[in-house]
Amino acid sequence: MADMRTPAAVTVSPEAIDFVRFCYRRRRVGWPELYDEMCAVASRGLYHGWGLAELSEHGIGFSLFETPALARVAADVAREESDRRPAATIPIPVATH
Repeated sequence: MADMRTPAAVTVSPEAIDFVRFCYRRRRVGWPELYDEMCAVASRGLYHGWGLAELSEHGIGFSLFETPALARVAADVAREESDRRPAATIPIPVATH
């Protein structure tokens, strides 16, 4: 009998990861706000015209049972994106007396 507490492994295509990255770049927010953004993008077909059916074909699902896997992909993408961004530098004024 399968352990229902552990989500099954889901194969996510590179295109699906690009979808999550697209959504993350639109709104650099964490989970669950990123989930809301992905739902909005999917419902409007803003990523290559893809809706729920096309995203499902690439391993992106929005159901209650699919959200743990989607959250892991979103966390991975957010981590990669933050690693790519240069650290913000804050200029420190220098006194000229």
